[in-house]
Amino acid sequence: MRDRAVRALRGLVGAAVLAGLVVAPWAVDDYTVALLARTLALGLVAVGVALLTGVAGLPTLGQTAPYAAGAYTGVVVGGQLSDVGPVQLVVAAAAGAALAVATLPLVVPARGVVLLMITLAVGELAVVLAGRWTAVTGGTDGLAGIAPTRPLWGLPPLATDRARYLYTLVVVAVFAGLVLLVLRTRVGLLLRAGRDDEARLRASGHRVSAHVAGVHVAAGALAGAAGSLLVTAQQYVSPADFGFDTSALLLLGVVVGGTASVGGALVGAVLVVAARDWLFGALPGQAPLVLGLAFVAAAYLLPTARRPRRRPAVPAPGDRPAAGTPRSTVTTGVGA
Repeated sequence: MRDRAVRALRGLVGAAVLAGLVVAPWAVDDYTVALLARTLALGLVAVGVALLTGVAGLPTLGQTAPYAAGAYTGVVVGGQLSDVGPVQLVVAAAAGAALAVATLPLVVPARGVVLLMITLAVGELAVVLAGRWTAVTGGTDGLAGIAPTRPLWGLPPLATDRARYLYTLVVVAVFAGLVLLVLRTRVGLLLRAGRDDEARLRASGHRVSAHVAGVHVAAGALAGAAGSLLVTAQQYVSPADFGFDTSALLLLGVVVGGTASVGGALVGAVLVVAARDWLFGALPGQAPLVLGLAFVAAAYLLPTARRPRRRPAVPAPGDRPAAGTPRSTVTTGVGA
């Protein structure tokens, strides 16, 4: 009953937030619109975190690394190759995926807290590299004055905060929709089965390592595309955009929105970032403490933060229900 009430409350809050995001450009000032555009870009990274943490059972604090790779790649592409948004998105997503591929030897064998620490280290190394590679990243001062992006070939650049926000909203909605569609297929079933009982899935003849590698690379591509959106939205980028506090906010947003919910992760990230920015003004110097307490409270109070929703284990080939077992309790396995 409690879980059902929490899910119903999340659904209502999610619907209200999504409706607010649609009408926001006409209801708030330009500064808030620009802030929301940056928040939506971060929300797309949160979708990848939910894909890894909640759906595949691979907790992560390192999605800021492909996020940074996508952002700086977007800057280079926009300045030297094309100012068209889809081109920047594709190349930035490829950069995020390439970074994810480079870390596969570290990520694929690890699980649990070990994986969490490995991904945290990868994220922190990316921030250090961004701060020192001044020829490309501008160092800790960042890169400013980035040229505006064109949404499509032949269209004028996104010259206003409202235009940049609407472009970001459409792109995030498209990517989130694609993730939801994929999760409704056999791929989603396999990922959830591996999360719930990896040994059983492996014994059934499935290549669990390939599933882990695939979802890790896909999440890296999402983060890379989000990095391109960040550059489009704020026309400035620095290593401070990808620090540990960003990783923690992402994970907190996913926990608040529901670890296995793509839409919930997006809404949770929006709420958490909005709360952070409000707290910085209302409680100067105390915002990190308040957010830390919120993370602890969410971990203990929200059911999906403590454990993912269990699914029936995938039966191994040749399994038969015990005599007298009701037919309704027999599960159907995922085909090899």
